[in-house]
Amino acid sequence: MADGREKQVAAEAAAELVEDGMRVGLGTGSTVAFLLPALARRGLSLRCVATSLATEKAARELGLAVEPFSGADALAELDIAIDGADQVAPSGWVVKGGGAAHTREKAVAAAADRFVVIVSSDKLVERLMSPIPLELLEFGLAATLARIGSVELRDAPRSPDGGVIADYTGTVDDPAALASWLSETPGVVEHGLFAPELVSDLVVGRGDEAEHRRLR
Repeated sequence: MADGREKQVAAEAAAELVEDGMRVGLGTGSTVAFLLPALARRGLSLRCVATSLATEKAARELGLAVEPFSGADALAELDIAIDGADQVAPSGWVVKGGGAAHTREKAVAAAADRFVVIVSSDKLVERLMSPIPLELLEFGLAATLARIGSVELRDAPRSPDGGVIADYTGTVDDPAALASWLSETPGVVEHGLFAPELVSDLVVGRGDEAEHRRLR
């Protein structure tokens, strides 16, 4: 499929941004599945953290060194994190979490000096639209759902940290206002809106070429 080829092109281009000795955050999803072997082929000495058990398992099988990102003794900073996205708007806002790992993905992105988003060209949108992934606490879940209103529980396993996965289904007229409201809503662990300030690079696969945009 064309989008599969574009994902591979973007992932392989992003792998070239990684340098020997770096602390690397590994995302989750179909585009990252192309990143892992590209990184492994480079044979670099890296310290990696993974945003999901699936990514951790795949990375280890390829020979990448993955260490925990949990606890007070884990790495506090990363040099680079690379992950895919479900939507990327011209404003720089990104939607992530189709794979239900957005809470860990955001934690890793925020810890990185450089957060690189890799996508196929079909992920570029004129404006963000629902669904927006959510992770919710089980405790008080009914009350949280009532507060959000426009929300649907997803038929999906719990997050790696035990959260309930759902999707906000309302309008996304103002991503910043929506992100702020969701963050302030009790019972919402995390949402899948990633602010432009988090994203340093965007690598887009277009056919057989990679387009690299340095955003900050």
